[in-house]
Amino acid sequence: MEEQVTIRFAERMKQLPPYLFGMINKMKMEKRWKGDDVIDLGMGNPVDPTPGPVTDKLCEVAVDPKAHRYPVAGGMKNLKREIALYYRRNYQVELNGEDDVICTIGSKEGISHLCLALLGPGDTVLTPAPAFPIHVYAAVIAGANVLRFPLSSEEGMLAQIVGMCNSLYPPPKLLMLNYPHNPTGALVSQDFFVEVVKLARKYNFMVINDFAYGKITYDGVVAPSFLQAPGALEVGVEFSSFSKSYNMAGWRLGYCVGNREMIGGLSKIKGYYDYGIFSAIQVAGIVAMRDCDDNIAEQVAVYQRRRDVLCDGLSKMGWEVEVPKAGMFLWVRIPEPYIRMGSIRFSVEMMERANVAVAPGAGFGVEGDGYLRLALVENENRITQALKQMRRALKEIDAEVAAGTFQLNP
Repeated sequence: MEEQVTIRFAERMKQLPPYLFGMINKMKMEKRWKGDDVIDLGMGNPVDPTPGPVTDKLCEVAVDPKAHRYPVAGGMKNLKREIALYYRRNYQVELNGEDDVICTIGSKEGISHLCLALLGPGDTVLTPAPAFPIHVYAAVIAGANVLRFPLSSEEGMLAQIVGMCNSLYPPPKLLMLNYPHNPTGALVSQDFFVEVVKLARKYNFMVINDFAYGKITYDGVVAPSFLQAPGALEVGVEFSSFSKSYNMAGWRLGYCVGNREMIGGLSKIKGYYDYGIFSAIQVAGIVAMRDCDDNIAEQVAVYQRRRDVLCDGLSKMGWEVEVPKAGMFLWVRIPEPYIRMGSIRFSVEMMERANVAVAPGAGFGVEGDGYLRLALVENENRITQALKQMRRALKEIDAEVAAGTFQLNP
């Protein structure tokens, strides 16, 4: 009998917890396969269509045999130039569109690979928490340490950054930011970024800002770009993608702009990992950036209406709701007495009892437990229905608690 090979994973795998969003998605798909109509408020996966001119251009270019060859790895010259023009038009930031712009397979891939280029064992990354998982675990996979500090006021966060820079040896190498913030929708002012640049120079750390939700803002709010801060191009980069602004999540098209050396490192790493993005997608991306600003405004109006329906419905259920000014999510605290269940168990109960998928706050770190992230991707009627089903499920739980057949505490 032949010996069985032992599969041995790298030590870094022990530092990666189960991906909770994957667990929720698996439950959702299993229920749908059984015929259940699950209303998905869990994943920020747009269901609205990509703008027509973008899909038309994709179809046009996709049949051209020249588009079937390997693309330019760092992005087509015309797309990079369009990204530079976009930054000039929207943020008054001057980029040359060559060595200060690189295209990525969505922002998540780009952040992960940039961390491989910048970080290694012994390096330390600072990031506010709760945090989107890749903002923590991209650094962990690269072998670095991550220190999380509470998401708070701008003054509070700046003070915490200063405190950690003064107390750590060696000092932090990178600050990972994400504004507008996922999951909370929090925003910062341009003054905050100005102070961050000053601290980066003083303490010699680099900065990454994930700007994926930069154009998803409400009530007249405009989210600043990190690169608008004087000197930002000397200390950091900014990532964004086409996923949210243009409903192109499945297209996997993103970009990184800013410091040339950091982008050069990302380019070198990506040269070993991939051959870039399908040319037809890149050409379609040019059309999106050039011609589809009105589509962004229309989509934001859709999200704002959904936000208002969801906030109003939860408030009527007695939940405390802070209306977000940015992003495509609500970040809400689970009310008493259900908070004692914890966010994971609460999310499972909503899936099983209400056929509503929600994202447990624990998926964004221990700081998020006790909260839910609710995505604004379903239409207003579906959101209203989800609220009815959640209300009914909570009444079931109340009755079982009263009967002694359900324990809220773990």
